[in-house]
Amino acid sequence: MTAELVRGQNHPLPDTRLEIRVSAGHPVVAGATLGDERGRVPGVEWIAHPVSPSLPGVDVPRQAAADQHLAVDLAAVPEAVHRVSVLLALPVGAGGPTSFGTVAAPFVAVTGPDGAEIASYTITGLDSESAVVAVELYRRQGAWKVRAMGQGYQGGLAALLGDQGLERPADLAASILAASIPKAEGALHPAPATTPDPGTRAPADPAPAVRAPVAPVTPPPAEASAPAPSSGGPINYAHPRRRPAAPDPAPAQTPGEPRPTQPPQGPPVPVAGDAAGWSMDERLYNQVWGMFEDLARTAAAYRSACDFAESRLDRELDEVLSDPRARIGGAGDAARSAARVRHDELVERAKEVLDRDLAQLAVESGVVEPALPPAYARWDNPVWHAYRPPAEEPMAVRLGDLHLPERADLRIPMLVRLPLERGLWVDSGRGRSEAAGLLDETELRRLALDTAVAHAARLLAVHPAGGFAVHVVDAAGAGAAALAPLVDTGVLSAPPARGAAGVSAVLEQLTERVDLLQMALRNGAVDALPPGLDTARQLLIVHDFPHGFDDRAVTRLRYLADEGPGVGVHLLMVADREDAAAYGPVLDPLWRSLLRLTPVPDDHLADPWVGHAWSYEPPLLPPGSRILRQVLAEVADAGPAKRP
Repeated sequence: MTAELVRGQNHPLPDTRLEIRVSAGHPVVAGATLGDERGRVPGVEWIAHPVSPSLPGVDVPRQAAADQHLAVDLAAVPEAVHRVSVLLALPVGAGGPTSFGTVAAPFVAVTGPDGAEIASYTITGLDSESAVVAVELYRRQGAWKVRAMGQGYQGGLAALLGDQGLERPADLAASILAASIPKAEGALHPAPATTPDPGTRAPADPAPAVRAPVAPVTPPPAEASAPAPSSGGPINYAHPRRRPAAPDPAPAQTPGEPRPTQPPQGPPVPVAGDAAGWSMDERLYNQVWGMFEDLARTAAAYRSACDFAESRLDRELDEVLSDPRARIGGAGDAARSAARVRHDELVERAKEVLDRDLAQLAVESGVVEPALPPAYARWDNPVWHAYRPPAEEPMAVRLGDLHLPERADLRIPMLVRLPLERGLWVDSGRGRSEAAGLLDETELRRLALDTAVAHAARLLAVHPAGGFAVHVVDAAGAGAAALAPLVDTGVLSAPPARGAAGVSAVLEQLTERVDLLQMALRNGAVDALPPGLDTARQLLIVHDFPHGFDDRAVTRLRYLADEGPGVGVHLLMVADREDAAAYGPVLDPLWRSLLRLTPVPDDHLADPWVGHAWSYEPPLLPPGSRILRQVLAEVADAGPAKRP
């Protein structure tokens, strides 16, 4: 099955003998560079281009053409080569296109020795660029992969070659482009438009101008191709999977009847991962926050329109009341009625726009949510049933959902970047939440610790095996039932600390760790750290604060909250601020330094961008689900919990 790549996505290569096919719909120059681990090209002898088309393991065409074929044998490239970059550039010459933004998007396919497609990539999003790194074949831990690049250069081939570390790139680019021009000039540039003979059929162009939205995307046969437009014609640059559905074909037209009007095309179909980024995680992260911004923006526009309608209605009613002639008789009633009609019309138009935008966001959410990786996914996502510990730390982690009252069922994942820059605080107090007011104190505290355990389990799951360690302080032992998944699966670094002595021992241990790492970083002596020191990030869960804490322990806790995140020591508090009221303002900096989360829905998260109050929902597990224990068991099997 062909892997249809988007920019930044990679795919493993099952064979070392490959053919790279380029279909551009217009002449392009194709070449390849051989780079080291950092992507730097040592010299001109490491470039395959029309002047020098053959290198060990790489052969490229000698001339510019609309369809190009490059032969690659990765087993034959030198050992020093770790990257093979496929380059495309527009040839110079009068009458030809000067940028990829004025022509159809190039299509690249990587095929095996049998001709079967392994991966394909449509290079969308180009504008004024005249050269592009299309795809990259790279070696990682002895295996080869292909990555969709799509990195364009406005400075043309010279800027591309200069970016890869070559000297005198302008001269080299000029010689490559000059050598790529075919001797028959007519083969490179189209002839002037003429009226065809009625009895002569015009030949089909070699490639279509716009690819049909099919999956997988492959070049259609020549007989199905539409004529390619001229260099200045309109081109659809939308992602191949975001094209609107084609309208139904028009019915047969009777001679003499007026031509029916085609219905307008619908909104684009969303695609998971259709955002900027070099990896799928980064694209999904950017897409989720793009959805957050879109929801914030459309809600702000709707609220602003309603506020304007209200203010205009008040002003018009005041004007009516200020006129003595309008206060008596039918004229005043008519003016007031007209003002209310204008108000209702404006609100109705704003509501239509809001509903349209919210419907599109709901469709996109329905596409994106099932495609999220474990770090971003809800606990009821099937991706957790196939969970395995990752090889590297993700960009972010999901801490819950956000929504606005305009559409409460449209929830945006709340993604927080990793490593955490602030500690977390799960508030077990009532606060001002209506949902918390409906629960008794015991149930609210239980939900708070359950939420903290879910957060800790997710942080354990999204880090590589042995890359994250969890400590627990439960001075009174009141959280034994909620902490059972962490204790029973053996993912904790040590049993939960009990009593004042246990609290003091854990805080002293982590404080010394922070001091040691800070001194090593300040003095540039990281290599001098003790060989037995655990390099994993540390998370301290503090339950039922301030029970079991004396003044010295409170001071150490504040120190960990302030200095710990910088060296990989993080805090997860489960506490009611009212329980620590006896400390007065001493603990105010501690609470302010933590990101407050709630175990029940609450609208406490403020948005400084547009001033919204977002409703937060915690990441609760489905009732009766055992997925949490299943995931923690996988974490424990991948590597035993380490002690610092």
